[in-house]
Parts: sequence; C-alpha cells; structure tokens
Amino acid sequence: MEITPALFAAIAVLGLLCEYMDASIGMGYGTTLTPILLIVGFSPLEVVPAVLLGQLVGGTVGGLAHHRLGNINLDFRRDDQLLKERLRWLVYLPRSTDSKVIFILAACGVIGALVGVFTAINISKIALQTYIGAMVLGIGVIILVRRNHKGSLSWKGLVGVGLLSSFNKGISGGGYGPLVTGGQIISGRETKSSVGSTTVAEVFVCIVGFLGYVLAKGGIFWKLAAATSIGSVAAAPLAALTVRKVGSNKLKFIIGLATILLGAFTLVKTFIL
Repeated sequence: MEITPALFAAIAVLGLLCEYMDASIGMGYGTTLTPILLIVGFSPLEVVPAVLLGQLVGGTVGGLAHHRLGNINLDFRRDDQLLKERLRWLVYLPRSTDSKVIFILAACGVIGALVGVFTAINISKIALQTYIGAMVLGIGVIILVRRNHKGSLSWKGLVGVGLLSSFNKGISGGGYGPLVTGGQIISGRETKSSVGSTTVAEVFVCIVGFLGYVLAKGGIFWKLAAATSIGSVAAAPLAALTVRKVGSNKLKFIIGLATILLGAFTLVKTFIL
C-alpha cells in the first residue's frame, strides 16, 4: 500500500496519540494502533514490525524521560553489595529497585514468551481471547478495589507477573502492558514507578520481536515504521511529564478503569463482534 504525505502525517499523529496513552498509563499502544492500521489497509506483516519499532523507539525515549523526571530511577550498575551479602549465586543484578524490576521482567519475558508461542499452537483462538480478556478485566477490578491499599513490593509476585504477561505476549502479541502495569501495582509497586518500568521493560520485548521480523523477512515497510516511530518519539516526553503531574491515586484509578475497559472489549470482541 502506497503511503502519501497526508497518510504519513495521519499515521504519525496516530502513533503520537497511542504512545502518549501507553507511556502515560502503561498500556494500549499496540492494542490500539495495530487494528487501526489493519483497517486502513496495511497487511499484518507490514503493521506488526512497524508497531514494534514505533514502540521500541517511543519506549526508549519515554523510559529516559521517566528517569529524568524522577518517575523511575534507572541504575543498571552491578549491585555488588547485595550479591555479596545475600545473592551470591547470581552473576548480575542492577542497583536501583526500578532497574531490578525491569531486569526481572525482561528475564522472565524470554521464558514466558517461548512457552506462550508453544501454547499458541495448541489452543483455540476463542479460548485464548477469553483467557486474556478475563485476566485483564480481573486485574482492572482488583486495582480499583485495592487502589487505596498500601503494600510492600512482592518480588515473587513480580516474577509471576513477568512470566504471565510475557506468556500472553507470546501467544497473542498483546496483553503485556495491562498485566505488567496492573500486576506491579497489585504486587505493591508505586503507581508512577509501575508505569515507567513497564515502558522500559516492553522495549526489550519489542527488540526481540522486531529483530525476529527483520531476520525472517529480510526487511520491513520502512515508511510505515518511520511514521509510527516519529509519532511515538514526539509523544513519549509528554506522557512522562503527565505521569509526574498526575497524583498517584488518580493515576491508579485511570489505570484500573482502562484495564477493565480493555478486558471487557476483548471479551465482547470474542463473543459478540
């Protein structure tokens, strides 16, 4: 499909809006942008790598913006003290809590995605969509019910979130952001840190997916990828600033509501549309 200057600009604006939503509440980029581009007339093999690249560059810029604005603290230097005192069996673990969360999510992502791909071969589409819709809807309800709850971070819970969310990504290409952001909040993470960490963690997932498409296809539709990337980069700093300005309780309410809507839409699309 040919991309005219007007269409290029329209796609860039769509990328901007979707990345702003994603980097503000930790979900919604691929879930929103992919079906829109498919409706416009692009093929799935043109859309998916372009969306992955757009989210990759947008997430990178957004993660750095979250760090600069104080939403998260990125310090990937080796935590020698912790490894020496308590975790001698580990070779590497980053210093800051946010970097530890991102590292764990990325590591779990490799395992969960591989299991998800294998499972996708042996499960029906309806069962898969029902599972993801119900899971996302349930997490949204829990976030709203527990939005005033103050708890400490559960590392075991975080590992579970990382495995489950990447499993969903592997079997469906979606369902990552709502589970990672919502799961962190349920596990006791502060809301702004959860959004910022999700933005960075998903970059690693996008890198693997994008490189996979490039190696398998020998190239991608670069004009489409450029349009999504330009919009994403423009939106990322604005989204990080929004997260900094909005109160944590209000942000948690918005995330919970958005998660419920995404889950409900998935179920409606599965059984009605």
